[in-house]
Amino acid sequence: MKEEHVILVNHLDEQIGTMPKMEAHEKAVLHRAFSVFIMNKNGETMLQQRAAHKYHSPLLWTNTCCSHQRVGETNIEAGKRRLQEEMGFTADLKELFSFIYKAPFDNGLTEHELDHVMVGYYDNAPIINQEEVADWKWMKPEAIKEDIAENPNAYTAWFKIIFEKFYSHITKHKFES
Repeated sequence: MKEEHVILVNHLDEQIGTMPKMEAHEKAVLHRAFSVFIMNKNGETMLQQRAAHKYHSPLLWTNTCCSHQRVGETNIEAGKRRLQEEMGFTADLKELFSFIYKAPFDNGLTEHELDHVMVGYYDNAPIINQEEVADWKWMKPEAIKEDIAENPNAYTAWFKIIFEKFYSHITKHKFES
């Protein structure tokens, strides 16, 4: 299997090169990424639990899906591709905002990403790819916020950072489908 590469960017999100994904995480190099939040008509957010064999953050809860764009792929195309690969469905996506964050892990790897956060709407159950996802659930954003405060170790490092910004955005903009 061909090693996945990430797109290296500067703080303006301008591509400055590519690098193997693992190397970028070992060196904490800034690269482009995306995070997808799927919501339903009840105002709930679909969360996924990462598969047990993931090399970092196994069995932790996180947003619906996230990954890295490929060279030549738009943020929306990347989000739709990964949503299909991990959760088994597609949805129209809208980019909400982007920001830079850095999150180190216990295993020596670091996520240093310029993350494009997107939202979409879907009301059915996903057909999860068990190579990527152990489980899934719907939760109201307010309940997620409370659960992160009570059980922070149940969630991925990046999700805690991204969710705070996502929650602020949907609360401020009263996002409707």
